Amino acid sequence: MPNPSVLRAAVTVSALLLTSLLAGCSDDEAEDEDLTRQQLDWKDCPAPSQAQGGGNAPSPLPNGEEWQCATLKVPRDWDDPDGDTVGLAMIRARASGDENRRIGSLIFNFGGPGGSGVTALPAFGDDYAQLRTRYDLVSFDPRGVGRSAPVLCENDQRLDAFFQQDATPDDAAERTELLENVQDFNEACEKNSAKMLPHVRTTDAARDMDLMRQVLDDDKLHYFGISYGTELGGVYAHLFPANVGRAVLDAVVDPTQTPEQGALGQVRGFQRALDNFAENCVSKAEDCPIGDSAQDVKDRIAQLLKDLDSEPVDGIFPRELTQTAATSGIAQALYSQEFWDYLTEGLDQAYDGNGQILMLLSDTMNGRKTNGEYSNLAAANVAISCADDRPRYDAAHVERRLPEFRKASPLFGDYLAWGMVGCVDWPVPGAADHPDVSAPGAPPILVVGNTGDPATPYEGARKMAQALGKGVGVELTYEGQGHGAYDSKNECVRDAVNGYLLDGKVPAAGTVCR
Repeated sequence: MPNPSVLRAAVTVSALLLTSLLAGCSDDEAEDEDLTRQQLDWKDCPAPSQAQGGGNAPSPLPNGEEWQCATLKVPRDWDDPDGDTVGLAMIRARASGDENRRIGSLIFNFGGPGGSGVTALPAFGDDYAQLRTRYDLVSFDPRGVGRSAPVLCENDQRLDAFFQQDATPDDAAERTELLENVQDFNEACEKNSAKMLPHVRTTDAARDMDLMRQVLDDDKLHYFGISYGTELGGVYAHLFPANVGRAVLDAVVDPTQTPEQGALGQVRGFQRALDNFAENCVSKAEDCPIGDSAQDVKDRIAQLLKDLDSEPVDGIFPRELTQTAATSGIAQALYSQEFWDYLTEGLDQAYDGNGQILMLLSDTMNGRKTNGEYSNLAAANVAISCADDRPRYDAAHVERRLPEFRKASPLFGDYLAWGMVGCVDWPVPGAADHPDVSAPGAPPILVVGNTGDPATPYEGARKMAQALGKGVGVELTYEGQGHGAYDSKNECVRDAVNGYLLDGKVPAAGTVCR
């Protein structure tokens, strides 16, 4: 999940890029139609657009069937439901089991905000094969994302320059440059995406999902939300408690926190994950190539980042690995324990002046393909976050808060603290200090927290369960590593989630999986 306030650059989108990405995504004039009665025209899926991340069309499902895609019409402005519409890109895999046992559609949001569900669901589809026995698996690009009227701000060349710039200023000149870049970026977003910026809030996406439920002919919304998708699921439950079916929230956003509190929580979460990574490296039978002790591992990383601040090393030609790129690459690797070996190798190489692996990890974080093209992940991430979040933090505020952020993590503190300036000049006011997810009257919602999660610290799961309300939020804890629990393939977690979604068996509140 890219830092919503750090992903900034001071440029506008080139005319060619803007034209190509907007093809097929323009507003449709409303024709006084009842959007709940629209028929989805499901067809074989095309190759993903650049805004979705590019690549090839999804491979056939194990039974030989093709993934199917369609476009759902939704009001651009939910306060004017009879006005212009935009199209939401959708994808589905039909249920594989007995039609008589089919429950309905299971709608996924994989997080971000800004991630394309149309590309994510096929990529992770095998993980949800058991759920497909009784559900159509469905996902979508939320408004402002991918093929759904994408927010556009800058071109690929300027994004390359941005992700190498100094995002942790040490003096007045660097601070001024960072703030100017933020202002220029926000102006570019307004210039290129003004129509969509007021209409990409999480509440808008939640209303889209309820329309989606109706068009899919489901009485209830069955839902699987991951990371930011947990916030979207909580907001949906607040707005439509009577329409909630079986819902799972995994890698849970704390809905009670302001953006500043959330950023500080992430600082602590990434530091905790880094501590676990360092301990794991030195605990192996073979020597840890990046340190003799856990503290030594962390000290050497800190020294590397300090050195890169003044002297970048070779990255992926012609780009160099800067302090900012290295920090985002390290953060990306901490999202999953499966990446820890890559992080070890990347750090070992970086100490010898080769930054390729850390830069590849950074590119993954930022939505960059090997051909140099970026998805619109960064632009959508910023647009949705700034439209949702009311607080605006200026440089003076950040400087006052730096000591606490640095105390929480000497490595990630500055990086995430300075990220808070990103919404200062945003052209659309933020909606609230934090989302409202109270959902009295909703059925049980399973809330799954991972104790080693860096991006959505596990404390958020309990806060979400409490905020949903008594009898609604049911907390399950996974004592593991990485971002999320279900994709860890832990059998205890899988059995609990599958048992709930497939058979309606609600786990006992407070269940712990190891």
